[in-house]
Amino acid sequence: MAEVGAPGAWAATKEAQAGIDKRWVGKIGGSELRGLVDTAISNNQDLKVAAARVDRAGAEAKIAGAGRLPSLGLGGDTRRDKQNFIGFPFAGGGGGVPSNISQQFGVNLNAAWEVDVWGRAKAGQEAAIADAQARAYEYEAARVSLAGQVTKAWLALGEANEQVELAGDAVQAAGILADAVRERFDRAIADGGGTASQVRLTESERSTRQGALAQRKQERERVLRQLEILMGKYPSGSLSTGARLPVFPGKTPAGLPSELLLRRPDILAAERSLASSGRKVKQRKLARFPSLSLTGSAGTTTESIRDVLSSDFGVWSVGGSLTQPIFQGGEIRGEIEKAKATEREEGAILQKVVLDAFGEVEQALVAEMFLSERERAGKSAAGLAKEAAERAGEEYSAGTGDVLTLIDATQRMIDSASQYVAIRRLRLENRVDLHLALGGDFRSAK
Repeated sequence: MAEVGAPGAWAATKEAQAGIDKRWVGKIGGSELRGLVDTAISNNQDLKVAAARVDRAGAEAKIAGAGRLPSLGLGGDTRRDKQNFIGFPFAGGGGGVPSNISQQFGVNLNAAWEVDVWGRAKAGQEAAIADAQARAYEYEAARVSLAGQVTKAWLALGEANEQVELAGDAVQAAGILADAVRERFDRAIADGGGTASQVRLTESERSTRQGALAQRKQERERVLRQLEILMGKYPSGSLSTGARLPVFPGKTPAGLPSELLLRRPDILAAERSLASSGRKVKQRKLARFPSLSLTGSAGTTTESIRDVLSSDFGVWSVGGSLTQPIFQGGEIRGEIEKAKATEREEGAILQKVVLDAFGEVEQALVAEMFLSERERAGKSAAGLAKEAAERAGEEYSAGTGDVLTLIDATQRMIDSASQYVAIRRLRLENRVDLHLALGGDFRSAK
């Protein structure tokens, strides 16, 4: 099995600072986002499922540990018997077969203990404990992942709000242009571009922008309901939030690659699953050894219920047994082979999880560099497109420009502004991905 070695520093960045920012939720979305994340942590059904699995695994670990301890039970019994004496030469006064009726009462205290001579029960308990630890790390992974999902949904809602505003501005601008062209057409000022084709063109542009506005509103409603579902609420679209894309936070320390192995809950969960499978292999191997059991009981037996607690009628017994498996049709060997195969599987899973974790960090670091460049270029393009649209409007009003140039310039301005908003969200989402990839936990608002 090939091993994944941790490099001394991340290849995609010169930074190798220690420490992970646990305040990333608040730095991205402030108190509003922290409150939404806390609500999701409390109400999300998937997280409740993960929490229940942790509790179940903990109970299974307790059950496994109970097998190493003696068991003690208190019991009582009563019995009434009738015995016929067939063939005896005497009979009762009424004739027929003679008989006798007797009754018996008793209480007993029973103890049993399978001595864990070879450590088989201990290995089973250690495997169950490792499983419980793995489920606990899986819960932590689900918890942090949920915080990331809520944050991304909130960012998507912020983008949707800004896109709706841009689409609304586009509808308004298209309406103003269509009314101006219609007015020129009605006044029959031919040299101003007042032709019927231009009227139809600007009306078509207004309708197109109205359709785009409806699409943006639909997207906002979809994202809003997705956020409500993550928070464990009915998706009614009634969540009150004025989410906007925030200012991009400062640099995040990437930490050392080796620290990732001790910080990411999915890696820790995979390691605990591997440890559990290793203990199960030992448990299956030890099943070939003999087992030693000790039993004992003490109590009373009497024909009168009033003497059931009297020590004069006490009875006791002790015993032991030694069992050595000889032939079980290959079941024990099959269990050993199965456990070994599971261990190999868990080892491969751990290697894959580690490699994927390193890849996620490197990809997020690389993406942050390029998204930063794209954001700068998008901001510049949006500014230039806005200036071009303003100049085209001025030229059209002065009679030196044509309506097609104005429509094209306006469309470029709207599209550039929309793309700039989308790039800003992508960069913020990538920052969330980086926090998750680094295994950074988050601090609650509570």
